[in-house]
Amino acid sequence: MAIDRWLLEQHQTGKHPPTLRFYTWSPTAISLGYHQRQYPEFWENLTWQGEKLDIVRRPSGGRAVLHQGDLTYTVVTSGLPGDRLQAYQKICEFLIQGWRSLGVELHYGTAGRGYINNPNCFGTATGADLVLSDGGKLIGSAQLRRAGAILQHGSIRLNQDAELFARVFGAESWTQVKLPQHLSVETIITALMSAASDRFEMELVEEPLSPAEWEEILGMGNG
Repeated sequence: MAIDRWLLEQHQTGKHPPTLRFYTWSPTAISLGYHQRQYPEFWENLTWQGEKLDIVRRPSGGRAVLHQGDLTYTVVTSGLPGDRLQAYQKICEFLIQGWRSLGVELHYGTAGRGYINNPNCFGTATGADLVLSDGGKLIGSAQLRRAGAILQHGSIRLNQDAELFARVFGAESWTQVKLPQHLSVETIITALMSAASDRFEMELVEEPLSPAEWEEILGMGNG
């Protein structure tokens, strides 16, 4: 999350080009939306496979997300016309195309009545989220905009543990996500990178962070 925030600030000041990033989480964590001030006290004491769950705050909005068995994507860009929802949907084009190439059709969600009071990001699907044909929410996204620059990141549910999810959000909140078998994280990332290159009409160049950049990011704290 700190890297995402740093990438936005670098792009905003013209020091870094538009960026696409993928990552997973270790240890398992719950991320809270920037304005999400209340959450169940017992979350502070949750463990998974012998490790305490981290609780972190995102620089973007939205509701709580459990980061276990998921893949997080980040897009940092600028110059997109239209309002917030139009920007969401422009960015999400690569997600839809990439998953279609893997045999999975995605559609935009429609906001449910319980969105405002539901602490669980995956408990409802808004127009900024992507759902499967059976209604199951595969990707929940959130956005932060600063002076024309946009950070959009989201969680892609892949192999989440039903028992842990139920411990965090309640058994009634669990919905099964049905994806094709034998899809590795590497296969998914490759498909999404190819789709992003096509939809955004750009060449992607993989570039690791330098030691100096890591030092700068770590000095920012936990985003």
